[in-house]
Amino acid sequence: MSIKVLIIDDDSSMTELLGMLLEKNGMNVISTASGMDGLELARVEHPDIIILDLLLPETDGWEVCKTLRTFTNVPIAILSALDDPHVISSALDAGADDYMSKPVPNMVLLAHIHNLTRRYAVESQLSSMLKNNRANNKASATNLS
Repeated sequence: MSIKVLIIDDDSSMTELLGMLLEKNGMNVISTASGMDGLELARVEHPDIIILDLLLPETDGWEVCKTLRTFTNVPIAILSALDDPHVISSALDAGADDYMSKPVPNMVLLAHIHNLTRRYAVESQLSSMLKNNRANNKASATNLS
């Protein structure tokens, strides 16, 4: 199964390069330069991972990240030129799962994407199994009554 990546970055050259790299590695890429459009795409497209820049016009990456966390648990990887420890910690506090500073080597970026999506798939599967077990236990208890 192909990994679906949503890129939210207003730097078109960066988005184009990322898109080419990820597609070359078998991923399905959706991109936008707007945080607001990115939120809508996340709702509609259900990506496997979101790569988010912090410095966006209109709505910044911190707000986009916080809003994403209100409706999805999909991994969010920040990819930013900002390399300050306070910025990194605030992005992680806003709900990001990972933080990478630009420029990031291609193989490192791919490794981060694979790691985050693999972990998310396992967590989703476990969550689904727990929900099914609870529903089965509740049905069994109702049938015994």
